[in-house]
Amino acid sequence: MTAATILVVDDERNILTSVSRALGLEGYDVEVAGSAEIALEKLAKQTFDAILLDVQLPGLDGLAMLDELRRLEITTPVIMMSGHASIEVAMEATRRGADDFIEKPIGSDRLALSLGRSLELRELQEENRELRRRYGPSDALLGNSPSMDRLRKQIDLAARSNATVLILGERGTGKELVAAAIHAGSTRAAGPLEKLNCAAVPEGLIESELFGHEAGAFTGATKRRRGKFERAHGGTLFLDEVGDMPPQMQAKLLRVLQEGEVERVGAASTVEVDVRVVAATNKSLEAEIEAGRFRADLFDRLNVVPLKVPALAEHVQDVPMLAEHFLSLACEMHERPGKKISEGAMRLLQAYPYPGNVRELRNLVERLVILTPDETITATEARALLPIDPGGSSGSYFRPETPLREMVEAVERDLITRALEFRDGHVTKTATDLGLERSHLYKKMRALGIRKREAD
Repeated sequence: MTAATILVVDDERNILTSVSRALGLEGYDVEVAGSAEIALEKLAKQTFDAILLDVQLPGLDGLAMLDELRRLEITTPVIMMSGHASIEVAMEATRRGADDFIEKPIGSDRLALSLGRSLELRELQEENRELRRRYGPSDALLGNSPSMDRLRKQIDLAARSNATVLILGERGTGKELVAAAIHAGSTRAAGPLEKLNCAAVPEGLIESELFGHEAGAFTGATKRRRGKFERAHGGTLFLDEVGDMPPQMQAKLLRVLQEGEVERVGAASTVEVDVRVVAATNKSLEAEIEAGRFRADLFDRLNVVPLKVPALAEHVQDVPMLAEHFLSLACEMHERPGKKISEGAMRLLQAYPYPGNVRELRNLVERLVILTPDETITATEARALLPIDPGGSSGSYFRPETPLREMVEAVERDLITRALEFRDGHVTKTATDLGLERSHLYKKMRALGIRKREAD
């Protein structure tokens, strides 16, 4: 990852030297300017990730430069520095757009914390803007079904507390978006939201990712690095797939949750952190505990506020709303304006079981937008692009400890329903497709509880 570039603006050479050295040790690239005028010249030629700006400067002072940045619509985070400023000056700087205000002499820890928070907050804001541009409202929270109404109410209640939250749900249900909604609705919303997928990080690196490391702590550790906990100070840390966390790391995570402090790899002291943890998993942690793969005491710590995100199959009435939403987004993204989904195609989409949940629906709608040539997406086109096997494998209809008769009925019910949807409810055409007599199909429909949608 490219190091963040910081512009330090101060007329005192010793300040420029000491701050540059401190930031370099933290892994930042640093540019310096001895005046606001020089700084503005640099900003006209180069983009910086943050600006450290002294209040008292010769010529154009720090507050005036803040006004100039606003006029030029430069949104780079600005941290003001001063050795003599009053509370009134600090408040005025904040009013004019400064992200933070620190006093001289500047401690390296205070500087790193302030800069880290400003960078992470701006990164989150940019990410949120991009998500809103591409996807609009939170995909996971769209829907008028009772299960989605209940989830939104639970999120609202959970967000108001500082308790740890454990989000449960199948893959593709939107657990990460629920975590983001909890953070956005909390008193920590102005702070950072850090994320770590515990299943995606190699076992040997997860401790460094969470807690950071000192320079020289291990091969390749050339600089001090703050971990996710330190970077999430004052905000929220989202631990996705926490059920895949290695056992030795579970004990260390439990200690952080209990003590509120972390120890970087290779460090001799601890650092206090104020972080709310939101975890998520698609596994049964109770089963993992029984198998000896997950700590019961960590589960108790994480499971203070459990939230269950419903599978899409539990709120299929929301499929049309979600599909129309994804259709609009996909048309805009791929420049295919004016497309619509026919009633027959929509019924097919609503009948599909979606083992991949909302994520699979979004991908399917995008696929339909790309691969259908006409303005209206028909049932035939939808059927052609729907996976043949709803589970993606030949054993998807199998249900443990279920009589064969019930499983066979479930398969027949599903296949006949799909065939009827394909023919828009036309029984005679469906019977022909299935190689059955019309009367035989009627008998099967009655036996399986399938209602005829429309007259033949």
